[in-house]
Amino acid sequence: MRLPIFFANRYLFSKKTINAINIISAISVVGVLISTAALVIVLSFYNGLEKFILSQYSVFSPELRIEPVKGKVFSTKDPKFEELRKNPKVTSYSEVLEDKVLAEYNNHQFIAKVKGIEPKSILTHASHEMLFAGTLNVRLDSIDHAILGALVQANLQVPIQGLNNQLTLNIPDKKASPNNINPIEDIRTRKIPASAILNNQPGFDDLILVPIDFAKDLLNEYDQITAIELYGSNDNSAQLKNEIQKKLGKEYLVKNREEQNPTLYKTVRSEKWIVFFIVTIIGIIAIFNIIGSLTMLVIDKKKDIVVLKSLGANHQLIQNIFFYQGIMIALIGSTVGALLGLGFCIAQDVFGFVKTSEGSLFDAYPVDIRYSDFFIIIVTILVVSTLVSYLASRLNIREFNKINMLDSN
Repeated sequence: MRLPIFFANRYLFSKKTINAINIISAISVVGVLISTAALVIVLSFYNGLEKFILSQYSVFSPELRIEPVKGKVFSTKDPKFEELRKNPKVTSYSEVLEDKVLAEYNNHQFIAKVKGIEPKSILTHASHEMLFAGTLNVRLDSIDHAILGALVQANLQVPIQGLNNQLTLNIPDKKASPNNINPIEDIRTRKIPASAILNNQPGFDDLILVPIDFAKDLLNEYDQITAIELYGSNDNSAQLKNEIQKKLGKEYLVKNREEQNPTLYKTVRSEKWIVFFIVTIIGIIAIFNIIGSLTMLVIDKKKDIVVLKSLGANHQLIQNIFFYQGIMIALIGSTVGALLGLGFCIAQDVFGFVKTSEGSLFDAYPVDIRYSDFFIIIVTILVVSTLVSYLASRLNIREFNKINMLDSN
């Protein structure tokens, strides 16, 4: 094993002469290097974009959300829900009631989503960073108020300050009597003043946050809710999720953030891996330079091969010399490329020199370095390089032997 590696090392790092073979080998190393660095940079940039996009949606998504398996609403009169509220592992517990409503103000109309929450849990549903204007509260001086999404305010033009800032919310009464002669009696209508406007962000642009008591009165749903939104006392949400699911049974679903937005998560991640495979294919093309490098090396070292055979070297040993040289080219290129890619990503994260266009949500492209990606990249490059080196060394030595047999005849 040591002898093939010794010869491969001597051929790759020959100090006596620099000829075309050394240059071709260097080009092969550079090809692997650039491919690896490109994969590291592209995946890190996509990780940054993925993290940013998901953070925009996760800002308003609770850590855990309990929903019924069947139907849209459920009752919380079961004692296990009260036990869950008192669970020391749960830092925030809020019952939620939500539905689509027709919002009106000053002859403007908009279909919005009203979401009733417990007033004390407002900071778990929104933060001051999300606030564009107004006061982040759904109950001021014992009076119910609404917090509007940016799209709602843009369509209704509701002022935050002043006396005349009450918007009207309308929804068909699900419990209306079928004997009503007047259709207006089938519509429930309530008025509520606006206290704040949220920033323009996907996920809550069409939202109207109100106290849950107001939502129950508006929707005529006093005994049931749509969901329960929870936040845990630590980051081990998977364990808390399993614990709550086991306690509530099969009648309820306990969803984490990914399960609340499955399409979004799948789309973002699939885009990342599609780009990974595209760049990998480009990298494989660069790795095929190893074939040319080994082919030229076999031709150049023809005399050395003859000498080694005369000294008793077998076919496998000679083949391994060129095989290990291909592995060395891939190992050097991938290692240096990964380090250069890592350095570039760290520099981008610190200095942000790759800027975005004006009007973007961020000034510089975000970067998220995940070392699991490095492992995947290195393994991919080495596996492909190993296969290419093995095939190239085997085919070249076989052809060399055939030529020698013909020459001897």
